[in-house]
Amino acid sequence: MDHKRSDFPDGFLFAAATSAYQIEGHSFGGAGRTHWDDFAATPGNVVRAENGAVACDHYHRYTQDLDLMAAMGLDAYRFSTSWARVMPEGRGTPNPQGLDFYDRLVDAMLERGLKPMATLYHWELPSPLADLGGWRNPDLPKWFADYTRVIMDRIGDRMFSVAPINEPWCVGWLSHFLGHHAPGLRDIRATAHAMHHVLCAHGRAVEVLRDLGVSNVGAVCNFEFAHPATDSDADRDAAALYDGYYNRFFLGGLFNGAYPSDVMEGLEPHMPKGWQDDFPLIGQKIDWLGLNYYTCKRIAATDGAWPAHEEVEGPLPKTQMGWEVYPDGLHHFLTWVHQHYTKGLPLFVTENGMANPDTPDQPDTARIDYLNQHLAAARRAIADGVPLRGYTFWSLMDNYEWALGYEKRFGLVHVDFDTLERTPKASYHALARALKD
Repeated sequence: MDHKRSDFPDGFLFAAATSAYQIEGHSFGGAGRTHWDDFAATPGNVVRAENGAVACDHYHRYTQDLDLMAAMGLDAYRFSTSWARVMPEGRGTPNPQGLDFYDRLVDAMLERGLKPMATLYHWELPSPLADLGGWRNPDLPKWFADYTRVIMDRIGDRMFSVAPINEPWCVGWLSHFLGHHAPGLRDIRATAHAMHHVLCAHGRAVEVLRDLGVSNVGAVCNFEFAHPATDSDADRDAAALYDGYYNRFFLGGLFNGAYPSDVMEGLEPHMPKGWQDDFPLIGQKIDWLGLNYYTCKRIAATDGAWPAHEEVEGPLPKTQMGWEVYPDGLHHFLTWVHQHYTKGLPLFVTENGMANPDTPDQPDTARIDYLNQHLAAARRAIADGVPLRGYTFWSLMDNYEWALGYEKRFGLVHVDFDTLERTPKASYHALARALKD
């Protein structure tokens, strides 16, 4: 690595991230069915129809995984709790096995000196709630608040930080407009309702967390830098709109009490009734903002229906996902968010990493290069005055990569999905050495 711990401010936190459905294994421990199980069982949605039934079996192997993080020298672990594991029906009676698991998991983190950074929802909606319309249903925020109370009443006293929802763009747009993630819809009305309701759910959860006395409550959004495919006015406008519904929509709700006007030109006719009245709920004070960043996109205008644009291939080196490597985008978003939205609020990089087709016998030097470039971008942002407080690597281990099954490997630790053996990669060892200095 080109960087070491001492290059960052005192108290700067380094962490690794995972999510419940991607690693735990949802076929045991009393977990309920999720809409990802249903999505994966539908032909054509997921590579080889793979699902999270076993995943990395973190449910049984969590001590081994936490030992790997501690040995690496990490300060914190960003994990998610599964709604369907805690409340299999989404409402009603909690699952004691699920609550006991997260109790054990958190205690085991603390025993190893890892600060628990919890996310309450990383996309595994209980199927019974999907049957009721899922994120389109205006009651979803209330149900989410009830779930928040159940899980945080059990473990909230030991959290370093809590964020209600991971990547609202993925919950709303990717899953309801593009149809790439569960529930796999392509419906603009469903999209408008989901994008608004996910922010309302964030607000309801913040209310519960404050009521429970949970401290250090934040939000986590994902960001992509939008380049116009050409210098034409049409492509510049198309890229600006992409930036609007991807980056500015959720920040607008959280910090400005309004959604961007260019995005609302397309979404407003489809918004839920009374949406304008929900901004006091959505915009409650939070203590920090997390930024997930991976790549940029090239956007070209089309003559189709709104939003009337498409992604085109770019010239930069690409990861196993086909995503361009563009570290300047991370610097841009850290400085831009600080200047225009958060204005002094602590920021965290809550996900950054790359998929790479590595094996235990093939060092993942491309991942080391990727992380070197993005850590450099973060250091530039800190030098520019951004109050960046931590950096989280995605992911601790290879796992279930949603619609792409088990092919795309984001891990610092290799997982053999036949034996579930864990093998630290070259990037793991490079970071371990860097974190000692």
